[in-house]
Amino acid sequence: MTDLIAKTGMDQRMAEIVQPVLEGMGFELVRLRLMGGRTPNLQIMAEKPEGGIEVDDCARISTAVSAVLDVEDPIEEEYTLEVSSPGIDRPLTRLKDFDRWEGYEARIETTELIDGRRRFKGVLAGTEGSEVLIELEEKGGPVTIGLQFDWLSDAKLVLTDELIRDVLRHRKDAGQVDETQFDEVQTLMDGQEDN
Repeated sequence: MTDLIAKTGMDQRMAEIVQPVLEGMGFELVRLRLMGGRTPNLQIMAEKPEGGIEVDDCARISTAVSAVLDVEDPIEEEYTLEVSSPGIDRPLTRLKDFDRWEGYEARIETTELIDGRRRFKGVLAGTEGSEVLIELEEKGGPVTIGLQFDWLSDAKLVLTDELIRDVLRHRKDAGQVDETQFDEVQTLMDGQEDN
């Protein structure tokens, strides 16, 4: 279990309880966070191994995880359970995520300074062994660097028009988007008003 999936000791303990439940249902744990507040919130992001998750899947996971957590009782106080998809601008928490989303823009943060910086923004270029490759736009032109996966403290995709378009196209091709459920989109030319 990487720190990107479950950061704190409590998150890791919760993930050890939740992960077998998810895997038994055919899902993968993407990220788990127990966030404080007046009522703590246990956030679980999950998806199918090939990617994607439906609302009904989230409901089934919530029911199954709730039952296990009621028995294990790792959180003493009352809390809210939130099960969701990773979303379009998803966190990248597993080494395979960097290969799967190769060619898309991402923000990566490291635990230690690397060449005087901790934050990197660029286009993912896959992986090489245990290194995450990212193409950065530098003054002299694009440069691809490798960052050890273990050095990462945070990583997520950047929400771009290209990412949105490609994810929606993939969902449509996979039959996950029913266009009849949307209102007609009307495009207006500059200077025209809708009558």
